[in-house]
Amino acid sequence: MVPRMNETSRNRSFGYEEVPPEEHARRVRGVFESVASRYDLMNDLMSGGIHRLWKRSFIRRMQARPHETLLDVGGGTGDIATGWLRAGGGHAIVCDANPEMVSVGRDRALDRGILGEPIWIVGQAEHLPIPDSSVETYSIAFCMRNVTGIEAALREARRVLKPAGRFLCLEFSRLAIPALRPIYDAYSFGMLPFMGRLVANDAESYRYLAESIRRFPPQQEFAAMIADAGLAQVKWTNLTGGVAAIHSARRV
Repeated sequence: MVPRMNETSRNRSFGYEEVPPEEHARRVRGVFESVASRYDLMNDLMSGGIHRLWKRSFIRRMQARPHETLLDVGGGTGDIATGWLRAGGGHAIVCDANPEMVSVGRDRALDRGILGEPIWIVGQAEHLPIPDSSVETYSIAFCMRNVTGIEAALREARRVLKPAGRFLCLEFSRLAIPALRPIYDAYSFGMLPFMGRLVANDAESYRYLAESIRRFPPQQEFAAMIADAGLAQVKWTNLTGGVAAIHSARRV
Protein backbone atom coordinates (compact mmCIF):
# COMPACT_ATOMS: atom_id res chain seq x y z
CA MET A 1 0.00 0.00 0.00
CA VAL A 2 1.35 3.44 -0.95
CA PRO A 3 1.84 5.69 2.11
CA ARG A 4 -0.36 8.77 2.26
CA MET A 5 1.52 11.93 1.42
CA ASN A 6 1.06 13.67 4.74
CA GLU A 7 2.23 10.57 6.61
CA THR A 8 5.60 10.44 4.88
CA SER A 9 6.43 14.14 5.21
CA ARG A 10 5.11 15.38 8.53
CA ASN A 11 7.27 15.59 11.65
CA ARG A 12 6.89 13.06 14.43
CA SER A 13 6.84 13.52 18.19
CA PHE A 14 9.99 12.35 19.90
CA GLY A 15 8.76 12.98 23.41
CA TYR A 16 7.86 16.67 23.44
CA GLU A 17 10.12 17.48 20.49
CA GLU A 18 8.98 17.47 16.86
CA VAL A 19 11.52 15.87 14.51
CA PRO A 20 11.55 14.59 10.90
CA PRO A 21 10.52 10.92 10.44
CA GLU A 22 14.04 9.67 9.71
CA GLU A 23 15.37 11.48 12.80
CA HIS A 24 12.57 10.00 14.92
CA ALA A 25 13.47 6.48 13.80
CA ARG A 26 17.17 7.09 14.49
CA ARG A 27 16.55 8.46 17.97
CA VAL A 28 14.14 5.70 18.98
CA ARG A 29 16.68 3.14 17.78
CA GLY A 30 19.28 4.84 19.97
CA VAL A 31 17.00 4.69 23.02
CA PHE A 32 16.47 0.96 22.69
CA GLU A 33 20.11 0.29 21.92
CA SER A 34 20.79 1.96 25.26
CA VAL A 35 18.15 0.10 27.28
CA ALA A 36 18.08 -3.31 25.50
CA SER A 37 19.89 -5.20 28.27
CA ARG A 38 17.71 -3.52 30.90
CA TYR A 39 14.37 -3.57 29.09
CA ASP A 40 12.46 -5.51 31.75
CA LEU A 41 13.96 -3.27 34.42
CA MET A 42 12.79 -0.27 32.40
CA ASN A 43 9.21 -1.55 32.36
CA ASP A 44 9.45 -2.39 36.07
CA LEU A 45 10.43 1.22 36.77
CA MET A 46 7.76 2.67 34.49
CA SER A 47 4.92 0.53 35.84
CA GLY A 48 6.05 -0.28 39.37
CA GLY A 49 6.34 -3.92 38.30
CA ILE A 50 2.66 -4.15 37.36
CA HIS A 51 3.52 -4.62 33.68
CA ARG A 52 4.08 -8.31 34.42
CA LEU A 53 0.42 -8.67 35.47
CA TRP A 54 -0.72 -6.65 32.47
CA LYS A 55 1.20 -8.96 30.14
CA ARG A 56 -0.41 -12.03 31.68
CA SER A 57 -3.82 -10.51 31.04
CA PHE A 58 -2.74 -9.60 27.52
CA ILE A 59 -1.64 -13.17 26.76
CA ARG A 60 -4.93 -14.54 28.10
CA ARG A 61 -6.78 -12.22 25.72
CA MET A 62 -4.93 -13.80 22.79
CA GLN A 63 -6.78 -17.09 23.32
CA ALA A 64 -3.79 -19.09 22.10
CA ARG A 65 -4.62 -22.09 19.91
CA PRO A 66 -2.18 -24.81 18.80
CA HIS A 67 -2.95 -24.48 15.08
CA GLU A 68 -2.48 -20.69 14.95
CA THR A 69 0.52 -18.40 14.42
CA LEU A 70 1.36 -15.28 16.41
CA LEU A 71 3.30 -12.32 15.09
CA ASP A 72 4.59 -10.24 18.00
CA VAL A 73 5.83 -6.87 16.77
CA GLY A 74 8.36 -4.92 18.80
CA GLY A 75 8.68 -7.93 21.07
CA GLY A 76 12.47 -8.17 21.20
CA THR A 77 12.65 -9.63 24.71
CA GLY A 78 10.32 -12.45 23.67
CA ASP A 79 8.15 -12.49 26.79
CA ILE A 80 4.87 -12.19 24.88
CA ALA A 81 5.82 -14.81 22.30
CA THR A 82 7.06 -17.29 24.90
CA GLY A 83 3.89 -16.64 26.91
CA TRP A 84 1.85 -17.49 23.82
CA LEU A 85 3.77 -20.73 23.33
CA ARG A 86 3.38 -21.72 26.98
CA ALA A 87 -0.37 -21.03 26.74
CA GLY A 88 -0.64 -23.60 23.97
CA GLY A 89 -0.28 -21.40 20.91
CA GLY A 90 1.19 -22.65 17.66
CA HIS A 91 4.07 -20.93 15.87
CA ALA A 92 5.39 -17.61 17.18
CA ILE A 93 7.34 -14.96 15.28
CA VAL A 94 9.04 -12.03 17.01
CA CYS A 95 9.74 -9.02 14.79
CA ASP A 96 11.66 -6.08 16.21
CA ALA A 97 13.29 -3.11 14.47
CA ASN A 98 16.25 -3.14 16.83
CA PRO A 99 18.88 -5.88 16.33
CA GLU A 100 20.11 -5.39 19.91
CA MET A 101 16.66 -6.17 21.31
CA VAL A 102 16.38 -9.27 19.11
CA SER A 103 19.80 -10.43 20.28
CA VAL A 104 18.86 -9.97 23.94
CA GLY A 105 15.57 -11.82 23.46
CA ARG A 106 17.14 -14.71 21.56
CA ASP A 107 19.87 -15.11 24.19
CA ARG A 108 17.33 -15.12 27.00
CA ALA A 109 15.27 -17.78 25.23
CA LEU A 110 18.36 -19.97 24.84
CA ASP A 111 19.25 -19.45 28.50
CA ARG A 112 15.78 -20.75 29.40
CA GLY A 113 16.21 -23.78 27.18
CA ILE A 114 13.69 -22.52 24.62
CA LEU A 115 14.80 -23.81 21.22
CA GLY A 116 13.30 -23.57 17.74
CA GLU A 117 10.52 -21.14 18.59
CA PRO A 118 9.90 -18.30 18.63
CA ILE A 119 11.40 -17.31 15.28
CA TRP A 120 13.33 -14.03 15.51
CA ILE A 121 13.45 -11.48 12.68
CA VAL A 122 14.48 -7.84 12.34
CA GLY A 123 11.94 -5.55 10.69
CA GLN A 124 9.96 -2.36 11.07
CA ALA A 125 6.32 -2.26 12.12
CA GLU A 126 5.55 -0.07 9.09
CA HIS A 127 7.19 -2.52 6.65
CA LEU A 128 6.81 -6.02 8.04
CA PRO A 129 8.79 -8.76 6.26
CA ILE A 130 5.73 -11.01 6.48
CA PRO A 131 3.43 -12.21 3.66
CA ASP A 132 -0.14 -10.98 3.30
CA SER A 133 -2.82 -12.81 5.30
CA SER A 134 -0.32 -15.14 6.98
CA VAL A 135 -0.96 -14.98 10.77
CA GLU A 136 -3.98 -15.46 13.00
CA THR A 137 -2.86 -13.10 15.77
CA TYR A 138 -0.90 -9.84 15.70
CA SER A 139 0.32 -8.47 19.01
CA ILE A 140 2.30 -5.39 19.96
CA ALA A 141 3.15 -4.57 23.58
CA PHE A 142 4.68 -1.29 24.77
CA CYS A 143 5.95 -0.56 21.26
CA MET A 144 3.23 1.23 19.30
CA ARG A 145 3.98 4.62 20.87
CA ASN A 146 7.59 4.33 19.66
CA VAL A 147 6.65 3.54 16.04
CA THR A 148 7.50 6.33 13.60
CA GLY A 149 4.35 5.83 11.50
CA ILE A 150 1.48 4.54 13.64
CA GLU A 151 -1.07 4.69 10.80
CA ALA A 152 1.23 2.69 8.52
CA ALA A 153 1.89 0.14 11.28
CA LEU A 154 -1.84 -0.38 11.79
CA ARG A 155 -2.38 -0.91 8.07
CA GLU A 156 0.48 -3.43 8.08
CA ALA A 157 -1.21 -5.24 10.97
CA ARG A 158 -4.34 -5.61 8.88
CA ARG A 159 -2.34 -6.71 5.82
CA VAL A 160 -0.58 -9.62 7.55
CA LEU A 161 -3.65 -10.87 9.42
CA LYS A 162 -5.80 -13.60 7.97
CA PRO A 163 -9.55 -12.91 7.69
CA ALA A 164 -11.03 -12.97 11.22
CA GLY A 165 -7.49 -12.63 12.62
CA ARG A 166 -7.04 -10.85 15.93
CA PHE A 167 -5.19 -7.58 16.59
CA LEU A 168 -4.10 -6.85 20.16
CA CYS A 169 -2.13 -3.86 21.46
CA LEU A 170 -0.95 -3.35 25.04
CA GLU A 171 0.29 0.17 25.64
CA PHE A 172 0.70 2.80 28.30
CA SER A 173 -2.33 5.04 27.94
CA ARG A 174 -4.27 7.93 29.42
CA LEU A 175 -5.26 7.95 33.09
CA ALA A 176 -9.01 7.65 33.61
CA ILE A 177 -8.82 8.93 37.20
CA PRO A 178 -8.01 12.68 37.13
CA ALA A 179 -7.17 12.82 40.85
CA LEU A 180 -4.18 10.52 40.27
CA ARG A 181 -2.59 12.65 37.54
CA PRO A 182 -0.47 14.93 39.77
CA ILE A 183 1.07 11.89 41.50
CA TYR A 184 1.55 10.09 38.20
CA ASP A 185 3.18 13.13 36.61
CA ALA A 186 5.52 13.65 39.55
CA TYR A 187 6.62 10.02 39.34
CA SER A 188 6.97 10.01 35.54
CA PHE A 189 8.93 13.23 35.14
CA GLY A 190 10.77 13.29 38.46
CA MET A 191 11.45 9.84 39.83
CA LEU A 192 11.63 7.91 36.55
CA PRO A 193 14.55 9.87 34.99
CA PHE A 194 16.27 9.91 38.37
CA MET A 195 16.02 6.13 38.68
CA GLY A 196 17.09 5.77 35.05
CA ARG A 197 20.25 7.68 35.81
CA LEU A 198 20.81 5.74 39.03
CA VAL A 199 20.35 2.19 37.72
CA ALA A 200 21.17 2.57 34.04
CA ASN A 201 23.24 5.75 33.83
CA ASP A 202 20.69 7.00 31.28
CA ALA A 203 18.22 9.63 32.46
CA GLU A 204 17.45 10.96 28.97
CA SER A 205 16.12 7.69 27.55
CA TYR A 206 13.79 7.31 30.52
CA ARG A 207 12.66 10.93 30.21
CA TYR A 208 11.79 10.30 26.56
CA LEU A 209 9.85 7.16 27.45
CA ALA A 210 7.78 9.09 29.99
CA GLU A 211 7.13 11.87 27.48
CA SER A 212 6.19 9.36 24.77
CA ILE A 213 3.33 8.11 26.94
CA ARG A 214 1.86 11.60 27.13
CA ARG A 215 2.09 12.07 23.35
CA PHE A 216 0.44 8.76 22.51
CA PRO A 217 -3.25 9.08 21.50
CA PRO A 218 -5.78 8.51 24.29
CA GLN A 219 -7.85 5.36 24.25
CA GLN A 220 -10.79 6.54 22.15
CA GLU A 221 -8.60 8.34 19.60
CA PHE A 222 -6.35 5.31 19.17
CA ALA A 223 -9.41 3.10 18.74
CA ALA A 224 -10.54 5.38 15.90
CA MET A 225 -7.10 5.04 14.26
CA ILE A 226 -7.39 1.25 14.42
CA ALA A 227 -10.80 1.42 12.74
CA ASP A 228 -9.47 3.82 10.09
CA ALA A 229 -6.82 1.22 9.22
CA GLY A 230 -9.59 -1.18 8.21
CA LEU A 231 -9.86 -3.30 11.36
CA ALA A 232 -13.27 -3.98 12.89
CA GLN A 233 -14.86 -4.77 16.27
CA VAL A 234 -12.48 -2.35 17.98
CA LYS A 235 -12.57 -2.45 21.78
CA TRP A 236 -10.36 -1.39 24.63
CA THR A 237 -9.98 -2.24 28.30
CA ASN A 238 -8.27 0.05 30.80
CA LEU A 239 -5.73 -1.46 33.17
CA THR A 240 -4.91 0.08 36.56
CA GLY A 241 -7.16 3.06 35.99
CA GLY A 242 -5.93 3.73 32.47
CA VAL A 243 -2.20 3.68 33.19
CA ALA A 244 -2.22 1.11 30.40
CA ALA A 245 -4.88 -0.22 28.05
CA ILE A 246 -5.45 -3.24 25.84
CA HIS A 247 -6.97 -2.48 22.44
CA SER A 248 -8.33 -5.36 20.38
CA ALA A 249 -9.85 -5.69 16.92
CA ARG A 250 -10.38 -8.18 14.11
CA ARG A 251 -9.74 -8.27 10.41
CA VAL A 252 -12.96 -8.87 8.50
